[in-house]
Amino acid sequence: MKADKVRVMVVDDEPLIRAGLRLILDGAPDLSIVGEAGDGETAVRLAAELEPDVVLMDIRMPRLSGIGATERMTVLPVPPKVIVLTSFETDDFILSALRAGASGFLLKDTAPADIVSAVRAAAEDKLRFSPGILKRIVAAAATVRPAPAVQPNPLLELSERERAVARAVARGLTNTEIGAELFVSVATVKTHIASAFTKLDVTNRVQLAVTVLQADAPAG
Repeated sequence: MKADKVRVMVVDDEPLIRAGLRLILDGAPDLSIVGEAGDGETAVRLAAELEPDVVLMDIRMPRLSGIGATERMTVLPVPPKVIVLTSFETDDFILSALRAGASGFLLKDTAPADIVSAVRAAAEDKLRFSPGILKRIVAAAATVRPAPAVQPNPLLELSERERAVARAVARGLTNTEIGAELFVSVATVKTHIASAFTKLDVTNRVQLAVTVLQADAPAG
């Protein structure tokens, strides 16, 4: 992180929601609101200027959707972690945000303490989802990607240690926690994650987690 406090930007087209999020986050001593935006275009511009650590991102907004804004932010020179705020309207929105590079998903009725916790987790590169949302992502992904009669388990492409690391990522552990659990260095964890990204053709930890959960889901 760039400072002692986690730098947060709030993006939502409803001023009341932005005010509520600001009130929640301002109450945390280790978080700092560095900016807010009411549309996707402004959000991307401010993210490039302010370099927040974490962005709380609405999906439906004028000018540029939260999905489009997330996609643009992930390729910035200093990309923030993006937590998507959703009303759980459709699974398509959630999957699209995932493909765009979102690092987490929260329902808009999430408890204030859980929102603060999610921001802290995202800043530490740790996955965070509202209860049940990850299972819904996995179920939705299965419906839009029909499997052939015999589908090889993609995790078989990984080495035994890479699979262990990937499954730990799916449990939401940080690199430091994974290293401690598997008795390896953080550098080794990063190497295994990078290799898993390449072998499974994913680009972020959320996509890796979904791939693992799909592969490990019981058949039928």
